[in-house]
Amino acid sequence: QVQVAESGGGLVQAGGSLKLSCQPSGRTRSSYKTGWFRQAPGKEREFVAAIDWTGRTTNYADSVKGRYTISRDNNKNLVYLEMNNLKPEDTAVYYCNGEIGPQFEAFGPWGQGSQVTVSS
Repeated sequence: QVQVAESGGGLVQAGGSLKLSCQPSGRTRSSYKTGWFRQAPGKEREFVAAIDWTGRTTNYADSVKGRYTISRDNNKNLVYLEMNNLKPEDTAVYYCNGEIGPQFEAFGPWGQGSQVTVSS
């Protein structure tokens, strides 16, 4: 299994930017992706973005497309989530997952999450 650790969350004003980092530990199948999910208070965890091991294939939720960018630096063993033009509805705990199945049908262990709070 691929363990993960998230960092980089914080408090930001609406319209601002924030960059999260995910440090995976372990190996998985090459067809599996690494990505980000988020969970707002009282709501279910939802998909945000994913990236394959090469960094050349990405997926985004419609709600963040054009504002968020997922990337990775395998030399540094890090996966990033750049968040721009943040909105109050982006407020959530953001979780990284290092073993997302090809059809998003399976997941690896979750990290502790990183709180992102966007004020109006």
